[in-house]
Amino acid sequence: MTPLPVATPRETWRVVWDLTARRKRALIAALGTLVLGTAVGLLAAPLLGRVVDVVTGTLPREALVHAVVGLALVAVVSGVATAVAAAQVARLGEAVLADLRERFVGAALGLPQLRVEAAGAGDLTSRASRDVGVVAEGVRVALPTVARSAVTIVLSLAGMALLDWRFLVAGLLAAPVQWHTVRWYARNARVVYAAQREAVAELQQQLLETVEGARTVRAFGLRQRHLGRVDRRSASAIDLGMRGANLLTRFFSRLNLAEFVGLAAVLGTGFWLVGSGEVTIGAATAAALYFHGIFNPVNAALGLADDVQLAAAALSRLVGLPDAPTPPLAERAGDASVTVAGVHFGYDGTAVLHGVDLAARPGEHVAVVGANGAGKTTLARLIAGVAPPDAGTVSAGAVYLVSQEVHVFAGTVAEDLRLVQPDATAEELRAALAAVGALTWVDALPEGLDTVVGEGGHRLSAAEGQHLALARVVLADPPVVVLDEATAEAGSAGARVLERAAAAALAGRTALVVAHRLTQAAAADRIVVLDAGKVAETGSHADLLAARGRYADLWAAWSASRPRGDTARS
Repeated sequence: MTPLPVATPRETWRVVWDLTARRKRALIAALGTLVLGTAVGLLAAPLLGRVVDVVTGTLPREALVHAVVGLALVAVVSGVATAVAAAQVARLGEAVLADLRERFVGAALGLPQLRVEAAGAGDLTSRASRDVGVVAEGVRVALPTVARSAVTIVLSLAGMALLDWRFLVAGLLAAPVQWHTVRWYARNARVVYAAQREAVAELQQQLLETVEGARTVRAFGLRQRHLGRVDRRSASAIDLGMRGANLLTRFFSRLNLAEFVGLAAVLGTGFWLVGSGEVTIGAATAAALYFHGIFNPVNAALGLADDVQLAAAALSRLVGLPDAPTPPLAERAGDASVTVAGVHFGYDGTAVLHGVDLAARPGEHVAVVGANGAGKTTLARLIAGVAPPDAGTVSAGAVYLVSQEVHVFAGTVAEDLRLVQPDATAEELRAALAAVGALTWVDALPEGLDTVVGEGGHRLSAAEGQHLALARVVLADPPVVVLDEATAEAGSAGARVLERAAAAALAGRTALVVAHRLTQAAAADRIVVLDAGKVAETGSHADLLAARGRYADLWAAWSASRPRGDTARS
């Protein structure tokens, strides 16, 4: 497999900055409110210092009232401003995340199918699911925390300098330890987490290949080989996860050392300055509170370095996809014929197709049948351009593939259909649904075409999902269509409905139909029988039955397993 590209850190942050720069006003407003709330909150330290000076007799008792009132005002103003700032930062982050998602989806849809197959579906799906989730969590948790922490640290250090510049120098003694710790962690963690994301993607790809190709795996005796690969890739992902946990433990132990060094230096400096009469006990107390007050922000910001590293690794995988325009799905290129000549193809060194020849004239419907593992789906994928043959040639115009994998996209029925024709009118959508016999049940939905389906919406059956897929064929209007067992997941009654829908969708087009139900094969213009990756027979339904060969055996076995009346030709 050839993994999809991953962006460099510079490329990643350039994209993030470009997306953020589109919302300059929101960025300035969020930062301004955040600075205001934090600055007001930091006034609590000198006010508490004044309380100490009152207790020690440095200030008159009347100053205590002013200090207490000031602390109350600080609590209210700081709390309100900080809450507003947190909401603004979160809103800005969500907006940038939405733009990033749209960019990723556009880039993913623009990838050539062969490039996706070369990387493996697990690479792309892990980016669309796991990586998007990691980045979203970073935006919702890490971004507001890091922003507040950074402002608090800067303003606290400024407050220490205003009390006495020597407090600032003492506090900064912790900085070299923290700086070295962060550099050490960033250098090591980025490599580990990037490798972990790749390992998880490879594991997901292996699981997809094993599960989706279960019948092929069993047919060719590849069970132990695939289980061994799953074990190895699982072990690799676990090992990298443990390495990351070990790095994090060592990271926090070094931060604790930095805290000890800094606080000891500030307290020692305060003792010296108070003893020499250069500052009051209250000022030394305020300086200690300032430094102690940045413990939590520093630890929060640096502690989130783990999440930041994970998010950065995930972000670079999302940004790494080239930003390309989505190609049209129904582009007519060349004529509507299909020619397969001397094709050989195999998976993982195991040959599946052996010198297959097949031709379909424009407008002809060809059915491909055979036992499990005969190579039917593999041939369909080669004709659809999903993968190139190992040897031989495949020639076809623009091909539209409808597989047995049913997926209903989250959104309305209209949006689901417009995936292939974004500008389609409601009348065109209804006409496509009517052409395949789906308009009746769509109109019966709570909101008709505007009914939300898919994740979180109205649940559609497998047959209804395939019905929508066949309506999209009508909307896309391709010259060549490949149906890969597109009625296999429906029951007998549903399959007959889908067979009629498929016949309507394929009318006037060249079609290659991988037939799970042999009634579809019987209705085709010509039937190609595959056996162990080779063409065993070809001819019409009647001719092949009369020949009493492999197809006749398949028809007899299939007919015997069907309910009475279910084998009638469509």
